[in-house]
Amino acid sequence: MEQEKKIRVAITQGDTNGVGYEVILKVFQEPAILELCTPIIYGSSKIAAYHKKALNLETNLHIIHTAEEATDGRVNLLECTDADTKVDFGQPSDEAGHAALCALDRAMTDYRGSLYDVLVTAPINKATIQSPDFKFPGHTEYIETCLGEGRKALMILMNERLRVALVTTHLPVKDIAGAISKEAIIEKATIFHQALRRDFRISCPRIAVLALNPHAGDDGLLGNEEKDIILPAIEQLAESGIQAFGPYAADGFFGSGNFNYFDGVLAMYHDQGLAPFKTIALDDGVNYTAGLPIVRTSPDHGTAYDIAGQGKADENSLRQAIYTAIDIWRNRQVYDEPLQNPLPKLFHEKREDGNRARFAQPRPKDMFKKEKPGRPEGRPEGRPEGKPEGRPGGRAEDKAETEAKS
Repeated sequence: MEQEKKIRVAITQGDTNGVGYEVILKVFQEPAILELCTPIIYGSSKIAAYHKKALNLETNLHIIHTAEEATDGRVNLLECTDADTKVDFGQPSDEAGHAALCALDRAMTDYRGSLYDVLVTAPINKATIQSPDFKFPGHTEYIETCLGEGRKALMILMNERLRVALVTTHLPVKDIAGAISKEAIIEKATIFHQALRRDFRISCPRIAVLALNPHAGDDGLLGNEEKDIILPAIEQLAESGIQAFGPYAADGFFGSGNFNYFDGVLAMYHDQGLAPFKTIALDDGVNYTAGLPIVRTSPDHGTAYDIAGQGKADENSLRQAIYTAIDIWRNRQVYDEPLQNPLPKLFHEKREDGNRARFAQPRPKDMFKKEKPGRPEGRPEGRPEGKPEGRPGGRAEDKAETEAKS
């Protein structure tokens, strides 16, 4: 987009029987947000009008039929859903699922045409949206297939204090252990590392990796995944210059506040990461899909059928999702600009052992790696054999420079 134009934010309506329209309309009751971006809501003016009347909201909408018609300073609503779709608050229906898919599909098409900059999705019902055109567990996998260009997506739940990424996402619990592999952990941690650098502008991010089993497996008593899979993955990540630490037992990690000492936390499965995250950050949490060309965020709540149509939904998570998408888009511009049209290298930069960055912090010995007997002379006095060294402390000080103002 041209530099002088506001960032165009596409917002899909989500499930029309849930709280999607309520939180969208509430966010754009505040005209100040239009100074930051130009919103394009993908939905239906008739459905929006029904929600406005039922909830006594007075958000003014500018009805358009193509994204090119979007006007700065106005809340644009792009007609892309059947106007006869019935709204039945709090009730899942195939009609509502089809309406959600129509909006999402049109948004995919318009992104390919470079008609907006970032995407924010309102909640869907993963069951009612299923169709011959949508056979995915959720938004993340669908967008990865449509717009990923062969890249893999990474689900990150975040707010100002905490970022949690997932190795596995929408899987039955019985399938989780089989899906955890060294390769999967390395792939997701690498995407996470790159996102922290490019999207959040953290120069040398520190990533905590959680264990799979209770008490991190208790040295094999409760499972061997930590010793056989997770720890070797962490060691290989360290050799490639990625600051990964762990594995940490998930139960004490969040309760003790240890997450404050890291820039990101890599959880093994959905509820391991999201249950503590939503306990800490339910009101302002954001779901960010990293690793793809498109910047896509969403609120971290669902359709909330139990309060749909009652005016009780809190719009702050959606507001933060919009702010986050804008910040990440801007961070990418700043990060990418100096990398464009690079001069050819005339010499090879000298790197340290293992190709590690010079500013990487020293790693502690791993909790599962036992020292072999008969260590050569030179062991520091006063340290019992096999006792690991202490971890480096301190919180990472790099933070994103851009902060959207409400």
